[in-house]
Amino acid sequence: MVKDRHRRPKSGPAASAKPHGPARAQTQKAPAVKTIAAKPAAKKEPRPAPDAPARPLMRRDGAKPAERVPVILETAGSDQYRLIDSGAGEKLEQYGPYRIVRPEAQALWQRSLPDGLWEKADSLFTGDTDEDGMGRWKFPKEALGETWPMQLLGVDFHGRFTAFRHVGVFPEQLAHWSWMKEKVETAGRPVKVLNLFGYTGVASLVAAAAGAEVTHVDASKKAIGWARENQALGRMDKLPIRWICEDAMKFIQREERRGSKYDIILTDPPKFGRGPNGEVWHLFDHLPLMLDVCREILSPKAIGLVLTAYSIRASFYSIHELMRETMRGAGGTVESGELVIRESGTDGKQAGRALSTSLFSRWISP
Repeated sequence: MVKDRHRRPKSGPAASAKPHGPARAQTQKAPAVKTIAAKPAAKKEPRPAPDAPARPLMRRDGAKPAERVPVILETAGSDQYRLIDSGAGEKLEQYGPYRIVRPEAQALWQRSLPDGLWEKADSLFTGDTDEDGMGRWKFPKEALGETWPMQLLGVDFHGRFTAFRHVGVFPEQLAHWSWMKEKVETAGRPVKVLNLFGYTGVASLVAAAAGAEVTHVDASKKAIGWARENQALGRMDKLPIRWICEDAMKFIQREERRGSKYDIILTDPPKFGRGPNGEVWHLFDHLPLMLDVCREILSPKAIGLVLTAYSIRASFYSIHELMRETMRGAGGTVESGELVIRESGTDGKQAGRALSTSLFSRWISP
C-alpha cells in the first residue's frame, strides 16, 4: 500500500494524499514572487493489478468491546504549530518560523482576522483544484528553502514545502502521538510499535524517543528518505527504528505468517492509490482485511490499535463498527470520532473555531 508521499508519501497498498480541500482562486493581484513549481510526472504504461490477497477475513466470536462515541480529539496551539485563522476555503497556520496559507475546503465560514494579516504570510499554496493535484508555493516576501527545522513533542524534524500542499507533518495527529507517548513511557516494559503508512517518520521518532522499539513502514522511497533525514536532524540515529520501504498490506501479512507481534499499531491508510508494483488499494474494499490482519499481529499484552481515515464520505460510525467487529472477544474499549484543530490566534492563546480534519477509531486494551 503506497501513500505516495510526493503527495503524502506513506506506505500502503495505494498512493494518496490527505485532503486539504480544493485550492481557492486568488482574487487580488499578487506581487512579483518566486515559486517552486512541480514538474508534471512522465506518463507510464499502466501495470496490471495483482490478484487480491487470498487470505479470508476471520470470523470473530465473543462480545464486542465497550464503546465511547463520539469522541473529539483536539489539537491546540503551541509555540511550534498553531492554526491562526481559517475561512473562505483557506487556513492560515504557523509552522515554526513561517506563516503559511493553504486551501481548506471545510473552512466554510468567514475569516475572523483582517485580510491584511493573511496577506503578510510567508508562503501560500496555489494550484490544481483537485485535492491531490499538483501546484506551487508562492513566497511573497522572499524565496524560502525547501525545508525548515521544527519540533513537536520534543522531536526535531523538517517542515517541507511539497508540490501537493503538504508540509511534512499532520499536526492533528498530535492527539494520537501524545496518547502513544504516554502509553509507552508508563508501560513499565518494552513496547513494540508498528507505524503503517509512516510518512516522514515523526510518529516513529516520538515513539522511539519515548522508549519503544519501532517498525516504520512506507512504500515511498522518498518518504523513507525524509524520515531518515528527520532522524539525523534530531541526532536520534541510535534509536531502535526499522525503516522499511514496502507495500503495507504485504508487510503485515508476512508478519502474520512469521508470528510477529506488536503492542501498538498506528495505521493511516489512503482513500485510494497504487503501490510500487501495481497494487491497487480502495479503502472501502481493503480496510476490513487490513484491520483483521492487524488484529492478528497484536501482542497478547497489546495496548492499542489506532486507525485514522481522511477524505472519505462516511460517518465515523462506519469505521467505529468495523473496529468493534474486528476486536470482538478482545475486551477493552473502542472510541471513535473526529480529529480537530482549534484556532488559537496569532499569540496561540485565543480559543477560536474547531476545524475538522479526519475521522478516527481507536481500540484501547482493558
